[in-house]
Amino acid sequence: MINGYLRKEDDASLYGFVFDAKAKHLFLVFQGNASSGMGVAEHSKSTYLELQRKKVFRYVIFKIDEKKKEVIVEKTGGPTESYDDFAASLPESDCRYAVYDFDFVTSENCQKSKIFFIAWSPSVSRIRSKMLYATSKDRFRRELEGIHYEIQATDPTEMDLEVIRERAH
Repeated sequence: MINGYLRKEDDASLYGFVFDAKAKHLFLVFQGNASSGMGVAEHSKSTYLELQRKKVFRYVIFKIDEKKKEVIVEKTGGPTESYDDFAASLPESDCRYAVYDFDFVTSENCQKSKIFFIAWSPSVSRIRSKMLYATSKDRFRRELEGIHYEIQATDPTEMDLEVIRERAH
C-alpha cells in the first residue's frame, strides 16, 4: 500500500490517494482546499514538547478524533518503556501517528537521541481511515518541530527496531 496526496498546481485542491499494488487499485479522494483538514489539539503539541525537551516520554501515539476534527494524544509511554512496548501499543488494524525518541550510542561512544515521526497505516485498515490520515499528515507533522526522521509504515517490518537503528546511524 502506498498512501499520500497530490496537490493541483493551478489551485489549492488536495487529492488524497491510496494505491493497493496487490489489487491494482487506486483510490482517489478530493479533499478540497489544502489548508483544510484536522486541527491539532494544544495538548498534542505540549505532550510532544515534553517528549522532545524534557524527555518525560519515550513515545507518544496520536489519533484523529473525527468528532472534534483534531489530532489528539491517545497514549504516552514513559522513559523506561522499550521499543517493543511502543510497537505493541499501535493498533493492528487502524491508522495512527506516533513519535518515538530513540536513544543510541555512536561508534565514537557518544550518547545520542533522534526523534522519529511514524505514520502508521496498516494495510488492513479501512480506506477512509487511510485517506484521512494521509491527507492530514503534513499539517500535523509541521506542528512538530525537531523531528529528525519520518517513516511511513503499513506493516510492522517497515518500522522494526533495525530500521530505526539503521536510519539513526
